[in-house]
Parts: sequence; structure tokens; C-alpha cells
Amino acid sequence: MDAIKRIHEFERFGSVLGLERMEILLAKLGNPHRDLKAIHVAGTNGKGSVCRYLYEALQENGYRVGLYISPFIRRFNERIQFDGQEISDEDLESCSRKVLEKAEEMVREGADSPTEFEVVTAIAFLYFAEKKADFVILEVGLGGRGDSTNVVEKPLISIITSISYDHMDRLGSTLEEIAGEKAGIIKDGVPVVSNVDQREAAAVIARIAYQKGCVLYDATKLRYAVWEETAGGSSFDMEIYGTDYSGVRICMAGKHQVENAKTALLALEILRKKGLINVHRDNLYRGMEKARQPGRFEIAGEEPYLILDGAHNAAGAEALRETMKCCFPERRILMVVGMLADKEIDKITDSFCEITDQFIAAEPDNPRKLPARELARILKEKGAACEIAESAGQAVRMARSHKSEPEVVLFAGSLYLIGSVKEILNHV
Repeated sequence: MDAIKRIHEFERFGSVLGLERMEILLAKLGNPHRDLKAIHVAGTNGKGSVCRYLYEALQENGYRVGLYISPFIRRFNERIQFDGQEISDEDLESCSRKVLEKAEEMVREGADSPTEFEVVTAIAFLYFAEKKADFVILEVGLGGRGDSTNVVEKPLISIITSISYDHMDRLGSTLEEIAGEKAGIIKDGVPVVSNVDQREAAAVIARIAYQKGCVLYDATKLRYAVWEETAGGSSFDMEIYGTDYSGVRICMAGKHQVENAKTALLALEILRKKGLINVHRDNLYRGMEKARQPGRFEIAGEEPYLILDGAHNAAGAEALRETMKCCFPERRILMVVGMLADKEIDKITDSFCEITDQFIAAEPDNPRKLPARELARILKEKGAACEIAESAGQAVRMARSHKSEPEVVLFAGSLYLIGSVKEILNHV
């Protein structure tokens, strides 16, 4: 599509944090973001799933909701969704044309060009404004402080899902530094929900919330009881500040997803008590159960189980390890792994090797990919058996006829790999 091709041309400007370019671009568009009722979500892991829970729960209660996420798994249009549908090619073309005209005008006037992510974010703001969305769920792309979504001046609520090591070259080498960047989304007087359990990082968030006069709601203090946990999801009971939330059912697997659901429910309860939303219990529960996040412990087939999980940092790999141990104990597991070279390879592969000792090394479709031969060498040094695939397609074919006769084939390590595998599986 022409719009996507033109958007991708801005990739040459790299990923540059900061809001000045975004503010100029949006001003030329009439500041479409200023009237949006936004829920802003940052965090190292879990933010995409929290966004999905919020999106589905609000929709089930009759609201017209926009969702802005990144990256996409299979199709660019996934990044901008409204009222249960991805942005249409026609709307994407129309909004892109308006944004790109203003971006080119910026450059002619001597301003720095917006980046690709900034262009896409501006398209999303314009689209949601034109659709007159009741609410907009915004997932931070990178960090928080300098992320293009952070031009939103007064969100309804700011959410920080977790803090762990990732993108250290951009966000800092300590948890405190990373937390400071994520906490950059906190705005004066806006309620903050935090589910950060590392004491040093949590202290940074608490300090910034206090300095900005915000009420901080600490989700880590809320307790729940899980009474069912399977590969198909979990059921749990909890109470949030006097409101009973028993019998919640979610269809995303793992303890970390219960944590994400808890975070979303806390945010919704705060908005409800402030009179900003009106939700019915049955509709809320139906939305929570309906929520699915593509590429996050996604079961794509059975006999053998085919599972897609984009775990791409150390914390994500640990969560995947624990979920596999819970859902598939004593099963023969084959992992197809592809990774980016700038990740914590050693820590991630340590967790993967606790899941299985049978691997196929592949490569994500990304310039930053770790060569499959290098990944195979690392896994073999850790005592695993590892074959090498020349492509994602070959990796899928090798997995289907693997000599270990796996009961579970797990694809992991990069969302870029997951996207390729999903495309292949959908055409098999």
C-alpha cells in the first residue's frame, strides 16, 4: 500500500526520543490529540496486554475505544484499532496523506523531520479524533519521557506495568534510570497505577508521583487467589479497595497475565470510582475474558501444541519459563528461537534452556538479528542440542518433522520471528 511505503521512508531518520518534532507536527494538524480521553500505559513488559484488557473491557461496556500499540505482528494496520477493528486501508491512506503533507511542510520550513514512529503516532491521533473516540488506550513505544505518545498533556490515568532491563542503550543501565524514563509519562495531578515490584524502581516512581501531586495506587499490594491455571488462561478472585472482583476469567496464560489483568482492573476501578466510566460487572468480566494479545503465549495449534510467544528480554523469558513449567510439565518440548543481537542473550537463553534442551535456531526478519549460527553456538555451549534453520519457513518444516517427536513446539525470542511464523502457519 502506498501509505505504508511512504511511512516507512521515514525509517531513515531513526528512532530519536524527544517531543519537539511531534509537537510541531501535531500543531500543523490542529492538535488532534488534545481532546482525546487517553489512558497512557508504559512499562518494560506487560503494557501491551494491559492495553488489551482495558480495550476489550471498555468496548464490552458500550464505549467506542481507540487502541494504539506497537509493534505489529503480521499487518501494519494492527497498530491502530478502533471499535474492535483495525484501521481500514482507506482510512490509513487518508490520514497518512494529511500527516505526511504536514511532515514535508515541516522539513521545507527548516525543522527536523519527524521519525517513522512519530508519523505513525500522529496518524493514530488524527484517526481517533476523526472517529470521535470515547477513550483512547495509548501504549508507549520506547521508554516514556521522550516517547511520541507523551505529548498527551492530561491523560485520565497513567499506568506503569513493570520495570526490567531492556533498551539499556537508550533508557539507562540501572533500574532506577529506566524507571525514571518510564515515569516520564506521569503528569501533574493525574492518578498513577504502578505494578513495579523492584524496590529501587518503585521508589523512583513514587518520588516523581509525589513531586507532581499525583495519587499513586500501588498494584503490588493487591492480593488475589488463583483457583484455575491452564494453558488456556486463569481464573482468580480478588478485592480492589472494597469492591469484590471474584471469579475473573482471563484467556491469556501465566501468572504474569494475572498481574497484568490485576493492573488493568485497578485502573478501571479508579476510573469508575471517579465517575469517569460506567461499567457493568458482567460486561467487564466478558471483556477481560475476551482479551487476547497476539504473539503472547498464543496457542496456534494442537497435537503437537504450537505456541507463539514473543519473549524477547530477560524478564519475558523468565515469565515464559514459569508459564511452560506450569502448563506443560513433563512434556517433550522443542523450541524454535530467533533473537535480536542487542538483547541480553546470555540471560534469555539461560531461561530458555530451563524449558528444554532441544532447539532450532532461526533468524528474525530484522537487520538487528542475531545470526542463527551464533545463537546455535551459544545454546550448544549451555548443553543443548540445536539445529540451524536458514529461514522461518524452514524452521517450521523442521519442527513439524523433528526427530525428538515434540509434544509442544514453542516459537520464541522475537516478535519479528513470531510475525513470520504466524504468516506461514496461516498459509499451511
